[in-house]
This record gives sequence, C-alpha cells and structure tokens, in this order.
Amino acid sequence: MSPCISVCKISQATGLCLGCYRSLDEIAAWSEMNDAQRKGIMDQLSARALGTSELQRPAPEEGQ
Repeated sequence: MSPCISVCKISQATGLCLGCYRSLDEIAAWSEMNDAQRKGIMDQLSARALGTSELQRPAPEEGQ
C-alpha cells in the first residue's frame, strides 16, 4: 500500500512531497522496498506532515 494521494508536488523547503510527505528517493524506491522498509517510512509520515505544515504557514504579522 502506498501513501500516495495523487497530490504530487515537491516542497522546495523540505524536499518532501506535499501529498504523501515522502522524499523523491523514497518515492522512486517504494516499489522495490520490503514491508519493513515501507512501514519504517509510513511510521514517520505523520511527524513529517506536521513539520511541513509549520513551514507552509504564513508568518504572523508584527504586533499580533
């Protein structure tokens, strides 16, 4: 099972896909990975998503 949701855009800031939060190397190697390797990446995706969303938020304006 792939975490791909067909939103394939790589963040220049993080190098991660904004849809599935995998790196280009992980996406390219996905079909050749074993279940343990895939699970290892899947276990990291929620944390990556949280980190990426922080980078995409606009900075608060001064005085707020």
